[in-house]
Amino acid sequence: MPFATRWLLRAIQAADRRQLRRLAALHPGFSIDPSASTNFARARIAMGPGAVLKIGAQVATERTSGALTLLLGPGAHVEIGDRTWLRTELEPIHISVFAGARLVLGADSWLNGCHLSAKHALLCGRRTWIGPGCRVIDSDQHDLDAEHKERGGPITLGDHVWITSDVTVLRGVRIGSHAVIGARSLVNRDVPDHTLVHGVPARVRGTVGDRSQTP
Repeated sequence: MPFATRWLLRAIQAADRRQLRRLAALHPGFSIDPSASTNFARARIAMGPGAVLKIGAQVATERTSGALTLLLGPGAHVEIGDRTWLRTELEPIHISVFAGARLVLGADSWLNGCHLSAKHALLCGRRTWIGPGCRVIDSDQHDLDAEHKERGGPITLGDHVWITSDVTVLRGVRIGSHAVIGARSLVNRDVPDHTLVHGVPARVRGTVGDRSQTP
């Protein structure tokens, strides 16, 4: 690599680190492992009072300004596990965690152009894959009318879950480990471990073996 290119890259990373230090100074709950990508400096990150955002070791994202959005309400708690990739090359990633809610992405996870929203809790196990156009939303978001109020409940994803593309996962659902959700499905009930489901609403269509060794 030419010297001028190396120098420019070092200068960009140094500027990004300064921006991340400013964010940490502004929000005491913000922490990022030194080995994580400095591209997080280009993300849109907003944190309310008392919010916590922990970005683990070797977490990666692309250097696309505004393509990654992390919005944390007061007292929200977000953990992004080691070696997770927040991939924004195809579509933006939008993560909203409301006041007092919790979102955890287990180690070695992979998000690609999706929308995650937690008003209660969204807990993802190790090596969770969530593909383009997916929406994982743990509440109805709004009251239907004066008599039908907003409802919500925690969403839990086990280890090695793959939510493929254009899938919607609704409140209170548990998706078991090694489960695969087919494209354009609506998941409104629990999914057992080692199960393939798809459809609107999603139904069991087959079984899935051990996904822990998949590339």
